[in-house]
Amino acid sequence: MLGPVILAASRSDRMRRLVSAAPVTKPVVDRFIPGETVDEIVPIIRDLTDQGLELTMDVVGEDITNPAQAEAARDAYLELIDRLKPLELGTRAEMSVKLSMFGQALDGGHELALKNVRPVVEAAAEIGTTVTLDAEDHTTLDSMFAIHEELRKDVPQTGCVIQAYLFRTEADARRLADSGSRVRLVKGAYKEPAEVAYQQRHEIDKAYVRILRTLMEGEGYPMIGSHDPRLISIAQELARTAGRKLDEYEFQMLYGIRGDEHLRLAAEGHRMRVYTAYGTDWYGYFMRRLAEKPANLRFFARSVIGRG
Repeated sequence: MLGPVILAASRSDRMRRLVSAAPVTKPVVDRFIPGETVDEIVPIIRDLTDQGLELTMDVVGEDITNPAQAEAARDAYLELIDRLKPLELGTRAEMSVKLSMFGQALDGGHELALKNVRPVVEAAAEIGTTVTLDAEDHTTLDSMFAIHEELRKDVPQTGCVIQAYLFRTEADARRLADSGSRVRLVKGAYKEPAEVAYQQRHEIDKAYVRILRTLMEGEGYPMIGSHDPRLISIAQELARTAGRKLDEYEFQMLYGIRGDEHLRLAAEGHRMRVYTAYGTDWYGYFMRRLAEKPANLRFFARSVIGRG
């Protein structure tokens, strides 16, 4: 039951100051966010791809309060793309973006986010890679899906994320599967009301399997975003049943969580993509990682006690 409390704390300025000031915080954050700058993250990209892994890169930061910050987010991704180009990794290193970073919540935010994210998507396509639009809280999704549809007109490989805990997602999955989209399925990491989302873990897991079956049987490219061993096994069985080859779907897991499993899946021939975040505005991302799984919170608590 700590998850909702931690998610609420992720929006608290007071908690942000307390956590950021704690001496233990940076070493623990480094487990999930391996760098703050492009210069720091390029060696990580090289190391992971040398191990046979793929990446999706996330420049962290969500609390955009003015258009200039949204443009700075755009420019940060363009800088990343510029640094990826000489590595010639193609789709082995793609990007994930949150439209809130591109101004979605500001006045005229839908048009502003589309205007800012379009050059990122186009620049990524020019170097042979892709962009996936991350899902945020349920109030933002109609805008996200509309932007996704608009971007796919010119860059059809643009992906999006759907969240199993939302009631609407089964219908969204059917639509996206029919359209041949690249779709990452996750359980969901935002605090959502009972009116729009499942609240019990077993209900979310069952919805995840139903939705994943729809994606596997559809025309698109499923991306399984989960660290749950049972769901990973189910995904493999659903892929076999649907007649999918190993390069017709992929697994995605977070940097810093179950690294041995990353390597095991890659060694078995699966496409295994590591969601790798970097940047200075790490607080919201870090708190959601703690909320998602009790083991992450225990890891943080042990670190605090060990350094106290």
